[in-house]
Amino acid sequence: MNFTIHKIEDWQEIVDQIMPQLQHNILLLKGNLGAGKTTFTQFLLKNLGSEDEVNSPTYSIVNEYNTPKGKIYHFDLYRLKNIEEVYDIGMEEYLDNAFLCIIEWPEVYEEDLYGLTYHEMSIINNGESREITFD
Repeated sequence: MNFTIHKIEDWQEIVDQIMPQLQHNILLLKGNLGAGKTTFTQFLLKNLGSEDEVNSPTYSIVNEYNTPKGKIYHFDLYRLKNIEEVYDIGMEEYLDNAFLCIIEWPEVYEEDLYGLTYHEMSIINNGESREITFD
């Protein structure tokens, strides 16, 4: 699926179209700094019924949110330097116990996802718009 958005309110339409497609409990979010990964997550969690305040997990590495469907874990792996650091935070435990794991900056961990099913979203900020692909 491909989308173009021009304003923050357009994220709602993206979420409306993506939510029925979410079949796996892992969602990788790729994009440059400021592309809108956390903004997308805020819209998604609101639509999944979370009443929690959604913030970027840049410093905490993982944030936990509650929804009627179960726990959602939101990761930011940007500061992790290698796969050992990903294992040190207990990634497998989170994956095993989550309704959904949203992983920003997944590149350090992506190779270890081989064989698992997941969704991937790429967000490219073009200045005046954002180009989004979702698989």
